[in-house]
Amino acid sequence: MLKNIQVTGNKDTRSGFGDGIVEAARKNNNIVALTADLAGSLKLNVFIKEFPERFIQCGIAEANMIGIAAGLTIGGKIPFTTTFANFSTGRVYDQIRQSVAYSGKNVKICASHAGLTLGEDGATHQILEDIGLMKMLPGMTVIVPADYNQTKAATIAIADYEGPVYLRFGRPVWPIFTNEKIL
Repeated sequence: MLKNIQVTGNKDTRSGFGDGIVEAARKNNNIVALTADLAGSLKLNVFIKEFPERFIQCGIAEANMIGIAAGLTIGGKIPFTTTFANFSTGRVYDQIRQSVAYSGKNVKICASHAGLTLGEDGATHQILEDIGLMKMLPGMTVIVPADYNQTKAATIAIADYEGPVYLRFGRPVWPIFTNEKIL
């Protein structure tokens, strides 16, 4: 089975997220993007250009971002929060637990720079326990795509999924080995 895997290029998974959220937002006017001062790192530039009225810059205030996202769901919006994985989960665990998971809010927590891929930024930016933290929460769906194609497909899919989601992806350029037509 592994013989059939073919690498078709190299691209970072965070670009899959950026391309996926734009495609999803073109189909659904309720999608909004929030960021904690990391729009460029989370590849939101095209989203911001196409949908400036659906973009919220929260600054370096991740807990507030989660609270704003939970509130937006009450009006029918589908918020995608964006920052680094450590700040998306570890720093704001209480807000996610109380305002998103226990209340079943339709918030999409999208986290880049996961795991140890930020070696040059040190331990303060790295996290491995984020998957465990999110898996423990009631109703939280956790998705860890393997490459650009899977990340793009997952981003589009979670826009249609009702309920809280943690979508985890990375920063480095990585081989593309899944077929986008199958996804």
